[in-house]
Amino acid sequence: MKTLALSSVRFVPSVSAASSNRLRRAADRTRRAASSLVAGAAFAFAAMAPLASLIPCAQAAEATAPAGADTRPANVVRGEYLARAGDCVACHTAPRGKTFGGGLAMETPFGTLYTPNISPDNEFGIGKWTADEFFKMLRTGKSPDGKLIYPAMPIAAYTKVTREDSDAIFAYLKSVEPVHQPNRKQELRFPFNQRELLIGWRSLYFREGEFQPNPSRSVEWNRGAYLVEGLGHCSMCHTKINLLGGSSKSEQFAGGLIPVQNWYAPSLTSDKDGGLGDWSIKDIVDLLQAGISDRGAVYGPMAEVTYHSLQYMTDDDVKAMAVYLKTLPDNDPGRKTGPSATVTPAVFESGQRIYMQKCSMCHGEHGEGKLQHYPPLARNQSIEMDSAVNPIRIVLNGGFPPGTRRNPEPYGMPPFAQELNDTDAAAVVTYIRTAWGNHGQPVTARQVNELRKAPLR
Repeated sequence: MKTLALSSVRFVPSVSAASSNRLRRAADRTRRAASSLVAGAAFAFAAMAPLASLIPCAQAAEATAPAGADTRPANVVRGEYLARAGDCVACHTAPRGKTFGGGLAMETPFGTLYTPNISPDNEFGIGKWTADEFFKMLRTGKSPDGKLIYPAMPIAAYTKVTREDSDAIFAYLKSVEPVHQPNRKQELRFPFNQRELLIGWRSLYFREGEFQPNPSRSVEWNRGAYLVEGLGHCSMCHTKINLLGGSSKSEQFAGGLIPVQNWYAPSLTSDKDGGLGDWSIKDIVDLLQAGISDRGAVYGPMAEVTYHSLQYMTDDDVKAMAVYLKTLPDNDPGRKTGPSATVTPAVFESGQRIYMQKCSMCHGEHGEGKLQHYPPLARNQSIEMDSAVNPIRIVLNGGFPPGTRRNPEPYGMPPFAQELNDTDAAAVVTYIRTAWGNHGQPVTARQVNELRKAPLR
């Protein structure tokens, strides 16, 4: 489970209408079946903000280029690519809303935030902004009127964006259709609705400044670092979030539970138990760009990231990100997942029976899977991790990988929440986590019940 994104000069065309419609129909079927695109095979990536849920439904409108030959200025075309790399449309477009019109509700532990209108509307958007003001906002995390921006926007990552890339993004945003839609008032609880408190947060977690290349590393590595740490803002999901909505530098990219969403974003470090330590560059590239690989498929929040952003990135950029990710150090090399806890024979046999009835047709009698559409469950890191959140959710809610240019007709998994009670669901997840040499821990009916009651996202 892992991910990221960022810039390039080359424009990548939009996904076809047919592919887009297929994904949307799939998402609708999933929601009607009480499903929420969840990670269950190998990665449950998500480029999410620390204070909020940033994942809209798969029907969020996308930025589209003019039909036919693209006659727009090169800077605008490049800006669209960069805006996709930053996944701007996912946060600044409400479900079934107009592109970049804002209004997406982002639930946080502190209340609800609503994303602002960033279309070039003169009254409610950025129509009257200058390129200098836009760049200053990205660099400083402050709006043109001096207000501190809530860190649901990844200000700690966007501060690293270069002036050249900022100007390109601004040129693109100024070229899209204005949306005359007022911005909704934030609904944060006291005292979190007092913006001046952000001064304290910023002193702890915000360091202003452009990305600085490492001269001892290759051009490709630095490009990947810029993409991952900047517009891609991957650490915001893949780093444990504390009670203040911030994260420790020492735990960067080491994985963590995404607040409110109840998804676990796995480690992106070289940790071989839960990270990318034994992943190949090709497997990482395939997962990010196509949504499926020999190691697994993306579901849940990461499926949205791949759909809106990563599938459009150039091969060179995605490979650069993979190269950078492969070098992230394991900050806790002494941590090793121990052997499975003892599972009672009755629970193991019950889980095995359910697995053979409902799972083995796709995932194989011995959890070997059927590559690439049905991920292996044997020796699968996302199955074995300490957190059982993702495998429980995928069993309950099912899901579909995103429809992408490289995988336009994804295979989905049906939800079993209506077929399995808490005890049976716990048994089959326990079986999957402890069979075939997997060293995961058993789960309980109570854990299943808690996630069954969790809001679907």
